[in-house]
Amino acid sequence: MTAEAKAVTKPATTPAGPASPPLTERQEARRRRILHASAQLASRGGFDAVQMREVAESSQVALGTLYRYFPSKVHLLVATMQDQLQHMHTTLRKRPPAGEEPAERVAETLMRAFRALQREPHLADAMVRALTFADRSVSPEVDTVSRLTTAIILDAMGLDAPPTPEQLSAVRVIEHTWHSALITWLSGRASIAQVKIDIETVCRLIDLTAPEKS
Repeated sequence: MTAEAKAVTKPATTPAGPASPPLTERQEARRRRILHASAQLASRGGFDAVQMREVAESSQVALGTLYRYFPSKVHLLVATMQDQLQHMHTTLRKRPPAGEEPAERVAETLMRAFRALQREPHLADAMVRALTFADRSVSPEVDTVSRLTTAIILDAMGLDAPPTPEQLSAVRVIEHTWHSALITWLSGRASIAQVKIDIETVCRLIDLTAPEKS
């Protein structure tokens, strides 16, 4: 794992507000129930199916308590995406990509992540819509999603040294392309085959930005 990937900050596990103290074990369990309920509702009916009152009932927390953890549905669904990415990252570390070249490994990793989302299209659509609707109040959560995606890509690259500015720029472009490909697939404007081609094409930037060997 690269130094850049290690630098990814852990997602916030506290109710809304940067000054909130760390969660107790009981509070963390409550938060887990909330995220689980959110994912279940989204999996069944997408963005519109995630209603805060239903999430509160499903997770067995008071509605006011839910809002202290997540001020809005958008906050909740972005946190749900953050949680899903964490699970993906753990799975990918247990079974890393087998390609010989960094570009090949990153493409394989992103397609595996894409296929995981493909199995839950309503959930994927809800999370992507939340990211699209997110305003400045959700910036910390959106930034964490971006950092997790960066960490996944850097892990797959398997660099021997910290990434250069050019490599980090390539990673950002790859992230943007992956996100765009997900949106176009969810809207029915791109096939899985086209997504694969786009991902493999943009991952070639990794080779183009690799430092020259002395």
